[in-house]
Amino acid sequence: MPVTKKDYYEILGISKTASVDEIKKTYRTLAMKHHPDRVPAEQKKEAEERFKEISEAYAVLSDPQKRSVYDQYGHSGFDQRYSTEDIFRGADFSSIFEDLGFGSGGSIFEDLLGGGLDLFGGGRGGSGRRGRRGADLEIEVPLAFEEAAKGTEKTVTIHRRELCSECRGEGGERQTCSTCGGSGQMRQAAGFMVMVRACHKCGGAGSTLKRACSRCHGEGRVSVERKLQVKVPAGVESGMRLRLTGEGEAGTRGRGDLYVHLNVAPHPVFQRNGPDLLLDYPVPMTQAALGTELEIPTLNGRVTMKIPPGTQSSTVFRVRGKGVANVHDGRAGDLLVRVMVETPTNLTPAQRRTVEELGRTLGEESHPTRRSFLAKVRELLRK
Repeated sequence: MPVTKKDYYEILGISKTASVDEIKKTYRTLAMKHHPDRVPAEQKKEAEERFKEISEAYAVLSDPQKRSVYDQYGHSGFDQRYSTEDIFRGADFSSIFEDLGFGSGGSIFEDLLGGGLDLFGGGRGGSGRRGRRGADLEIEVPLAFEEAAKGTEKTVTIHRRELCSECRGEGGERQTCSTCGGSGQMRQAAGFMVMVRACHKCGGAGSTLKRACSRCHGEGRVSVERKLQVKVPAGVESGMRLRLTGEGEAGTRGRGDLYVHLNVAPHPVFQRNGPDLLLDYPVPMTQAALGTELEIPTLNGRVTMKIPPGTQSSTVFRVRGKGVANVHDGRAGDLLVRVMVETPTNLTPAQRRTVEELGRTLGEESHPTRRSFLAKVRELLRK
């Protein structure tokens, strides 16, 4: 009794009107879920079948020409026109994984299949040692407020693994693997596909260690301490990170990167709001009432600022160009000075009498904000 093939749209769980982008997104999710190397051992055989199934469906539906034939004739007509090799020829598997990439190849699909599964029976050559890009490293660097605002250069110390200089990362003297003959692969026919797995003895390297290196003891890498200079641009903030390309750990296919996480200490006077600085400046009640000239601190010396008579508490004055450089375009922000009118305390009896006398002489016209507020309250109480 002939085996009935499952509908490709049903396999991917998509509608017949799905766009190419939808098909790619769905396939990526399913491939990550069902790849044989990402499931427990007891589920591997089932995952292999499922992975082949969804890959075949994707290879057909992601190609407009093949999809058109399949939509018109179904499996019966389609299989007469396309062989198994034709189905997969030209199918773009790797690019759909680029945004999830790892390894120097930049494609997670390459890493998945490089671990041993070859849908096409092609020669993903195994001669020479398989390898991958070195791991990324992370480090936290504390910065003073002024360092972050103006930019600085910091010396950091990291510990990382580098390729052994004695064996050049080989681990020692190597010999051709007797199990795979140096190919690094073990092949097995599986229906219309060829399953290619990394050799279990050499792990896909194609060679095994004959004599371990005396320096790295066969690891191929050694731990070293390095001092690096990190240039911190002006305007950075806490939580930002810098990437030093190629300063991570060494791998047989290139170095990883070093990510520097910045932690900026608070300032005793200033606060940050992006490129702008905020300064709360206490002003005596008398100066706010009469107007005055203030000496305002900035990160680059002092500036003079006038406040007009009758300045109210929390009024903000802008001093242009006295903030922090924008880390993206280098343009300086502003300094925002918020006047905080301070009411006098600990008055002497004489001072108290003076304030009381002042209060008696001041009419409603001297307190327009209070007068407006009380008018609104009276209106509410009438309702």
